[in-house]
Amino acid sequence: MSYDSSRTGVAYGGLRDAYDPRANPELFRGVLTARVMAVIIDVIVIAVPVVVATIFISIFGLVTLGLGWLLFWPLSGAATVWAVLYYGLTLGGRHSATLGMRAMGIEMRTLSGAPAYFVLGAAHAVLYWISVSMLTPFIVLIGLFNARGRLLHDFILGAVIINGPARAARFTYRR
Repeated sequence: MSYDSSRTGVAYGGLRDAYDPRANPELFRGVLTARVMAVIIDVIVIAVPVVVATIFISIFGLVTLGLGWLLFWPLSGAATVWAVLYYGLTLGGRHSATLGMRAMGIEMRTLSGAPAYFVLGAAHAVLYWISVSMLTPFIVLIGLFNARGRLLHDFILGAVIINGPARAARFTYRR
C-alpha cells in the first residue's frame, strides 16, 4: 500500500499522522478483533515447527538411547529465534503483515504511513511478549480506549495496525 495524502491527519511532534481515525474510520473498524484472531493463527504457525522438532528429538532420543534428548536443551532458544525471525521477516516483508494478519486482512504501518520493517517487526513481537507476560488480559483493554485500537507496544514503537485495502473497502460508507 503506498502513502495516500488524503489520509493525512494532524501533525504532532514534527511527524505527520498518516492515519486519522476520524477521517478514515474504515481503516480501524474491527481491527482489534482481527488482531486477536491473527495472533491465534500466528501462534499455530510458530508452534507447528517447534512441535515437529520436539517429536523428532523425542524419537531421535529413543533411537540413540537417550543421547539425542540433549537436543532439547537448545530447542527453547531455537524456538525463540524462530519466532523473532518469523515476526521480523513477515512484518518487514512486502505485505507488512504476518500470515495471521494477512489472513485477517490487516497490516502494520508506522504512524507516518511507512510500511513496517524487520527491526520494527522483531521489536514488536518482543515487546508484545514482555507486555503480555506482565499485563495479561489488561494489554487488550488499552486497545478499547483509543480510536485506533493500539496496544501498549504499538504506542512504544510508533506503530499502528490498520485494515488492508480490501478489508477497509468493506467498511467504507456508501453516501
